[in-house]
Amino acid sequence: MTSKPRIAIVIGSTRATRFADKPAAWLLEQAQARTDIEVELVDLRDFDLPLFDEPASDLWMPSESPEALKWQEKIATFDGFVFMVAEYNHSITGALKNALDQAYTQWVRKPFSAMGYGGVGAARAVEHLRGIGVELQMAPIRPAVHLGGGELMKVHPLGADGPMSDVHEVLAPSAAAMFDDLVWWANVLKEGRAESQSAAA
Repeated sequence: MTSKPRIAIVIGSTRATRFADKPAAWLLEQAQARTDIEVELVDLRDFDLPLFDEPASDLWMPSESPEALKWQEKIATFDGFVFMVAEYNHSITGALKNALDQAYTQWVRKPFSAMGYGGVGAARAVEHLRGIGVELQMAPIRPAVHLGGGELMKVHPLGADGPMSDVHEVLAPSAAAMFDDLVWWANVLKEGRAESQSAAA
C-alpha cells in the first residue's frame, strides 16, 4: 500500500495586513476532513528568502543561500501544492514568484492548483501562476477555488468581515473538485517519479 500524498497549502503573501490567513484556515479544514491526503500549511513568512541572487537556477547548480536550501528541503517533502494567491496588478505576489524561483528540481513533476482571492477571485493571477508552473515542469490542474466579488466582501475586513462559513456553501464544491483532481495527479506522478528514480539507480 502506497502512502498518502503529502500536499502543501502555501500562503503566497507576506504582508503584515494580508487577508490570506482566513481563507487558508478554511481551506486547511477542507483538506484535513479528507482521508486520502496528508496536508500541511506552509507560510512564506517562515522562510526569510532573499531576492533570488544565485549564480544559476537550482536546475543547473546547487543553491548557495542557506535560506534557499531550507526552502528547497521543505518543498522536496511534498507531492503536490495548493497556492493561496492574492492578485497584485494581474499577477501573483512578488514574494510567491521569488519563492517559486528559489527552487526548481523540488517542483518537477508535481501537481498544483490554487485558491485565489480578490475582485475577480485572483483569476488572472492564478492563470499567470499556471504558466510559471509549466516552466518549472510542474503539472497544473484545471479546478481551483476563486473567492471574489460579493462573496469576498462577505468575509473581507473591508466588507462585512464575516466568518468563512458565510461563503462555505459557494466555495466547498470547488474545493472538493480541486482536491479530488489534485489527489489523483499526486498519486500518479508520485508513482511515476519513483519509477524514474528506480530506473536511474
